[in-house]
Amino acid sequence: MISIQNLSKDFTIGNETLTAVDNISLKVNKGEIFGIIGLSGAGKSTLIRCINRLEEPTSGKIFIDNVDITSLDKESLRLVRKEIGMIFQHFNLLSQKTVYDNIAFPLQLDGQNKSQIKERVDQLLEYVELTDKKHSYPSQLSGGQKQRVAIARAIANNPKILLSDEGTSALDPKTTKSILSLLNRIRHEFGITVVMITHQMEVVKEICDRVAIMDDGKIVETNTVESIFRDPKTKTASTFINSMTNVIEDEVINPTDFNGILIRLSYLGNNANQPIVSKIIKQFDINVNILSGNINKLQETNVGHLILELTGDDDQIGKAISQLRSDDVHVEVMQ
Repeated sequence: MISIQNLSKDFTIGNETLTAVDNISLKVNKGEIFGIIGLSGAGKSTLIRCINRLEEPTSGKIFIDNVDITSLDKESLRLVRKEIGMIFQHFNLLSQKTVYDNIAFPLQLDGQNKSQIKERVDQLLEYVELTDKKHSYPSQLSGGQKQRVAIARAIANNPKILLSDEGTSALDPKTTKSILSLLNRIRHEFGITVVMITHQMEVVKEICDRVAIMDDGKIVETNTVESIFRDPKTKTASTFINSMTNVIEDEVINPTDFNGILIRLSYLGNNANQPIVSKIIKQFDINVNILSGNINKLQETNVGHLILELTGDDDQIGKAISQLRSDDVHVEVMQ
C-alpha cells in the first residue's frame, strides 16, 4: 500500500541544514493501522506530511499503490490526494462554518452537487454520532466532537489512506479511547489504511497493528506491537514502554544494589495470567524478590513484564531460567 524508500527531508535555517527525516525506508500494509511513535523533534510529523507531499522530500521515493507520488505533477498529485484523508492534533476546522459545512467542504471542492453533498454529509453525521450538532459551530463543540467532525471530513471522499498527526494528543483519556474506537471501526468497515503519528504509547497499545520507533529523524525499530512490548530492541522503545507505568528502570533499579541475579521477564497471552513466579519457587530451591511488574492489555492479547531478583544456588537459578524460557517466557539477565 505505502512504500517509503530512502526518504530524507532537510530544512535550511540560515547557514545551517537540519535533517528532520534521515534516510527512512518503511512499508505500510493495506488495511493495517500503523503507528509511528517518537519524542518531540524526532521527525514524526515531517515524515507524515511527506507522505501526501504537504512537505516536499529532499530525496527518496514514496509509492502509494505502486505509484511514485514524488514524481507526480500538481494535477496528478491533486487526484492522488483525494484518496488520502488527514486529521490533525488541533482539528483544523473552519471556525466560521457549521459542522455541516466543514464536512461538506472537501465534497464541494470535488465538484459534487448539493443533493450528493447533503446525502453524504448526513450519512457521515450519523456515522460519527453528531446528527444533533449539524448546525453548530466549532466553538460550540467539545474537543472530542471537534475531532469527530475532522474525521468525518477526512473520510468524506472515501479515501484509501487516513493520516493522523497526533490526532488524540489534545484529548482527555476517555475521549481518546472513543476516538480510537471510531478509527478502528473505520478501518474495519471501510478497509482504510491508517498511519498514526503519536508520542503516546497508550495509543499504540490500544489500536496499532505494527509500530515504528523514531529517534533523531531515523527509524530505530519496527515490529508488531506485541513484539515491541515483549522484547524491545532499543532503549528508545524500552523508555516508551516503561513510561506507561511511570517507571524508568535505569533510574529506579540499579543491578549493583542487589546481591542476587536480576532478570527481566516478558510474556504474552495466557502466560500473562499464569502464576509463573509461584511455579519456579515451588519447583526450584531459590528465593525470588519481585522488584516491579505490570500487565498491558493490547488489542489481541496481554503482555506482562516482571523484574525479579533470584538468590540461591547458581545451578538452581540456571535451571529456573531455563524452565521459564521453555514455558515461552522471554528472559533477559540484567546482571
